[in-house]
Amino acid sequence: MILRDALPADGPALSEMAKRCYCDTFGTLYRASDLAAFLDATFGENGLPSHLSDPAYKMRLAEAEGGAIAGFAKLGPVVFPGDWGARTVELHQLYVLGPWQGEGVAPALMDWALATARAQGADRLVLSVYVDNHRAQRFYARYGFVEVGRYEFVVGEQVDDDRIWSLDL
Repeated sequence: MILRDALPADGPALSEMAKRCYCDTFGTLYRASDLAAFLDATFGENGLPSHLSDPAYKMRLAEAEGGAIAGFAKLGPVVFPGDWGARTVELHQLYVLGPWQGEGVAPALMDWALATARAQGADRLVLSVYVDNHRAQRFYARYGFVEVGRYEFVVGEQVDDDRIWSLDL
């Protein structure tokens, strides 16, 4: 596994990987029209790939043999409602495709996210996780994250119950 910073040229492959990972994990929860609208807005040309050239965001890729993207992590400004303070950073996504889950990819990406947030001068890292994604919740709890609130995560016309988790750095 090769870990490296994401580059603007990675946009199309990263977009496809993120869509696949999201669909593999959550695709059965939504109507097809809601899912399609969400995937386009979040991971389409004006979503995730556009953040690759935005200095407010940092992204790290995990590449498998042959250059396929196995996972990624994305840090950036907090988008949750509320007063989070100037020194809070959000972990927007930490995605790992199924074949590489349990292979150390997620911990390597989380270690990068924590080190990068600290190097940026952040004193807190926040994220949201779907209320029924217990595997992710256990993963974040192992790092010391604690649930601090709720967040309405919108996918098309469907509103999901996400939980906001926080870690003091």
